[in-house]
Amino acid sequence: MTATEAEIIKILAEERNMRKAAERLFLTQPALSQRLQSIEKDWGTQLFLRSQRGLTPTPAGELIIQYATEQIARRNEVFETIQALNSKVHGTLKIACASIVGQNWLPKVLKEYVTLYPDTKISLMTGWSSEIVKALYEGEAHVGIVRGQADWKGKKIHLFRDMMYLVDHEIQHLEDIHTTDRPFIQFKSDSDYYQEILQWWQRHFHQNPKHQIIVDQIETCKQMALNGIGYAILPSITLNGSENIYKTPLTHTEKDLGLTRDTWLIGYESAFELRQVEAFIKVVKEHARCLYDYKN
Repeated sequence: MTATEAEIIKILAEERNMRKAAERLFLTQPALSQRLQSIEKDWGTQLFLRSQRGLTPTPAGELIIQYATEQIARRNEVFETIQALNSKVHGTLKIACASIVGQNWLPKVLKEYVTLYPDTKISLMTGWSSEIVKALYEGEAHVGIVRGQADWKGKKIHLFRDMMYLVDHEIQHLEDIHTTDRPFIQFKSDSDYYQEILQWWQRHFHQNPKHQIIVDQIETCKQMALNGIGYAILPSITLNGSENIYKTPLTHTEKDLGLTRDTWLIGYESAFELRQVEAFIKVVKEHARCLYDYKN
């Protein structure tokens, strides 16, 4: 049964009068009568008994009227749902995020996002920035959040830049590194991050650290430094200001801007057009702006 046929049956049942039904349907009475005959022929039964008092549904007609009414109600239901989908953010948001950002910055962003858009689902993977780019290439994520030099040909949005600090319980000045016997605690990371640290070190010191400790996670590195085991170089994103430890920015002179680390949001243009991704980017930009205002 077409939507038009269902509407004709429903209005005929409501009006019980051909003239009034024809007026509501913007049809002539002969045209409406012809449409009714065609519907009855398709069903193989008479739907209404015609008399001077109007139209009376037959037993078969009552069943078909009920069917038509339910069909119209269901169609309206589906239409309203579609309209709601078009006006609400829904679906799954797939994010691939650098671990350090996923641990220290992203949770607050996602808390606001799921509060504003409760109909969405979140799929989150974390890893090194090189793994994030790979996830985007392979279609495993809508957007990626990476650190450092973002070698990406698609859409790219700069989120924030944080300073790198030497943190230690004893070292208060970078010059003290020349004389300290304390171990330098380093964490494994992608080659881009390691190279930036190495290049900075070589620009300012003529020898390697006397002692080194290598750990697999940045959080382990941070906790070891906070517990006085040695010194570490950490980005400001991992430091909330409550740590009872010396934090020395990696600069030597007023002209030396120091070592910084950028965070980028990247992805394909097509993914950025998805409603759930658009909403996420809006929340991300607001949090990035607030972080910038806080630092300045």
